[in-house]
Amino acid sequence: MRVKEFFKISAIPILVASLCCLSPVVLVLTGLATASFGASLADTLYGDYKWLFRFVGLIALTISFILYLRRQKNICTIDEAKKRRNEIINMAAIILIAGIVGYIVFLYGVVHYIGAFFELWAY
Repeated sequence: MRVKEFFKISAIPILVASLCCLSPVVLVLTGLATASFGASLADTLYGDYKWLFRFVGLIALTISFILYLRRQKNICTIDEAKKRRNEIINMAAIILIAGIVGYIVFLYGVVHYIGAFFELWAY
């Protein structure tokens, strides 16, 4: 697997998992909310519901991985999956690690500093 394929599989689930802090930033950037409402919404979503967002992101990662196996690798039957068991396990482990690292970098790197730039939260 190449890095491009990891990105294809994990990009949408990373966005879904980081919606707890990304959605207030988007609302403020589009002018649909004030900075104080965005900060309040971010505190509520990240404080109370962050594990729900992470769980939904993990489900989205699982679904995207299964779709990747079926469409790109042509693993559609259980017999085919049994034959390529080691390949599937290795890909699943790498994609899980890539998803976790991507989530941490995107949420705590990119989204955090965009929100701090617009003074939604402190550095």
